Amino acid sequence: MEPAEFDAWFRLLATPGVGRGTARRLLAACGSPEAVLATTLTTLRQLAGDAVAQALHAEPDAEFQTRLAAAHTWLAGGPDRHVLAPGDPRFPHLLLQTADPPLLLYVQGDPAALSRPALAIVGSRGATPQGLENARAFARALAAQGWVVVSGLALGIDAAAHEGALEAHAYGGAATVAVVGTGPDRVFPARHRALAHRIAGGGALVSEYAPGMPPLREHFPERNRLIAGLTQGTLVVEAALASGSLITARLASEAGREVFAIPGSIHSPQARGCHALIRQGAKLVETAEDIVEELRGQRSLPLSPTPEAPAADPLMAALGHDPVTLDALLARTGESAAVLSARLLELELEGRVARLPGGLYQRLVKG
Repeated sequence: MEPAEFDAWFRLLATPGVGRGTARRLLAACGSPEAVLATTLTTLRQLAGDAVAQALHAEPDAEFQTRLAAAHTWLAGGPDRHVLAPGDPRFPHLLLQTADPPLLLYVQGDPAALSRPALAIVGSRGATPQGLENARAFARALAAQGWVVVSGLALGIDAAAHEGALEAHAYGGAATVAVVGTGPDRVFPARHRALAHRIAGGGALVSEYAPGMPPLREHFPERNRLIAGLTQGTLVVEAALASGSLITARLASEAGREVFAIPGSIHSPQARGCHALIRQGAKLVETAEDIVEELRGQRSLPLSPTPEAPAADPLMAALGHDPVTLDALLARTGESAAVLSARLLELELEGRVARLPGGLYQRLVKG
């Protein structure tokens, strides 16, 4: 995109009162951002009202110039930084099929990753250890079969999904894409800075917000529509009933995309959102192969995460698959508290058991 064209896009979208709907109406009438800005005040009033017309004709203030300069500085920061408008052949076509596509995308990484076959993996920020393991295993398996894994760089399920995809990418698997609710120069949460760098190195970081934009609460539900829109389906790994992941699932369904959910324990609050989705028609899945069969209509045997062999250890059998208290394990195994605590610690260090808040233990099934 030429600098003058970018400046016109930036000015249009940064003008007070010009949301995506108004911008689309103006672009439909005038043809381009440059043409919108060159349109007479009278015509703009007819198209968008007096306030927007006056704002578009006003001289940009110092704050706008600072923001525009910051955007140019970001774009000049390396060859992996791009800005895409709907007319760009690299703009992801799936987004154009949604009800509310973005009008400008900032991309760090490979823009081609946005147009490859993709699946969203989303879920709770406060995920259980088993949920994190499931997200990682499903993402690794899907990426190994060429599916770009799209998520939101958040704590919990999102981060685990990105990590799983990166593991597969290191051995020739597909990339992962993170859609963020900040400017492309900000990482939220800050602890994911290194993860964001790795994602951009093999896939892409994507935002519709200009450089410098901080993490605002209202932006995260909006970015969910991009996660849903970029993909052929959305997998919800874990979600409470009030989870933002259910917004992503709803948006995916409204866009005509598939929705998948992993069932969980009836005792876990983090499973209730998934169970609600299944009752509403989401497809229950137990392996990544289930997803690919639905999306491709063909079977691929290497896809499914390898299940753990039946436990020979009586303690693993006693743990079952739901969180359980130490007292319950004492009753099930007949072991002393000292012996049982020592064995649980060994299994925890081996990554086979997780210690949960409230004195609970949970068996982990490795992917």
